Amino acid sequence: MKLEGLRAAQCRLSAGHTMLPVLASKQTSVESGIGGEERVAEVLRKHPFSFDNRIIHDLSPSVDEKFQMDNTVWTPWYGVVLEVKNIGGILEFKDNPAQLVRTRDDGHKDGFESPVIQLERNCGCLTDWLRSRNINLPIYGAVVLAYPKQIVAVPPLKTKILYPYLIPSYIKSIPQPAKKLDIETFNWLSTELLHSHQPYIPKPICDTYKIPFGDFQTGVQCVTCGRFGMIKLPRTWQCPFCKATDHLAHQRALLEWFLIFRRTITNRECRWFLRIEDIQVVKRILQSMNWETQGTFRNRAYLMDFNINNSFQKKGSFFIRQ
Repeated sequence: MKLEGLRAAQCRLSAGHTMLPVLASKQTSVESGIGGEERVAEVLRKHPFSFDNRIIHDLSPSVDEKFQMDNTVWTPWYGVVLEVKNIGGILEFKDNPAQLVRTRDDGHKDGFESPVIQLERNCGCLTDWLRSRNINLPIYGAVVLAYPKQIVAVPPLKTKILYPYLIPSYIKSIPQPAKKLDIETFNWLSTELLHSHQPYIPKPICDTYKIPFGDFQTGVQCVTCGRFGMIKLPRTWQCPFCKATDHLAHQRALLEWFLIFRRTITNRECRWFLRIEDIQVVKRILQSMNWETQGTFRNRAYLMDFNINNSFQKKGSFFIRQ
């Protein structure tokens, strides 16, 4: 959703807007991170393990403290958390204080939060989550560098650093003690992890980058020709430029509203954004979305439940292999 919000925002800003380079740079960073995670996920998909396992990608269990894990591997003996990073250059993991320093080809140095700290935090939160369900399972963790071009000059003292192709052998090297979860409990745990997942909801672009609402182009975008300004007709929308029709065009536009502007929308805001003057037409559109409401009459606002109405979230972001 963060990526889709960045893309939608750039489409609605004028060509010379000062924030376009910032949003484009952030989009590149997000795409790079997603690419690294998918590279690891693909290695895990293709590699056959001889023992029972479950692999879950992009997991964020619901707990008092919010946390998200790029890839997790589960067996009846242990769980493994893989924190994926795609930061090019020569890397130095510093321990006191904890920091990741990257040296670029031109010699410029950048500092980042240490992925070791993030990994340790995730493992701790996951252990607490398991204990709250009376599951005593050891948790191992490793930082995965998505591409071999990432050169480690100084590794961390205690944390394992891997490239994707090394993940299977690392998992196989973890001891399998006599004590393990029985198959019924293991299956229950796999289901519980998925049911507990809460998708990450990014802050709206306007909040994050302090861009005024008025800087964005309004209207419904035609997916055929890419122009804004589709016209509302009975039971559909029509593009005045290429004449394409789309009866679901308002749904995509409203999702963009929540990603760009704010978490609620009123009838007045919806009329401005969709370029519709008729209050009743907009009322029917908003009611058709079956969203939660707050307030009454003129003050009524609609709230989208991203857990249900999220067409941007990739289907199959989870995969379980048995």
